[in-house]
Amino acid sequence: MAISASMFRDGTPQELTPDQEEQKRFIYEKMSPRRRKFIDRIGYDKWDPFQKPNDPLDVRQDVTKRTTQQLVREFLQTCDHSEYSNEYGKGALECALGIINRDEKYRGIFEFCVWYHNLLEKEGFTDYER
Repeated sequence: MAISASMFRDGTPQELTPDQEEQKRFIYEKMSPRRRKFIDRIGYDKWDPFQKPNDPLDVRQDVTKRTTQQLVREFLQTCDHSEYSNEYGKGALECALGIINRDEKYRGIFEFCVWYHNLLEKEGFTDYER
């Protein structure tokens, strides 16, 4: 899913006030023709000169109000340290970042893993090898 410039990072559309609409038109008219061409290509309606800034990475949280670091730390504490490698930890960190950033790739990975886990349990493979 592509997020247009007129949407917040969480996907909610931003409604501009009449004053902001007027300022937007003023900004557009003062731009160089080259810059206007870029705006015209993405679409004037989709262009938002008043975009909400993204949260810093250390402040971003998931629905449980945990940061990426907190999630990974809690997860790795449930594992036997002798059984996981640096690559395992990197994978956990990558997934946590993807989930907190609402990346569709990691949502797909997560949903597949849940589905696969349920399939294994349903078919009696509750003690499968990792």
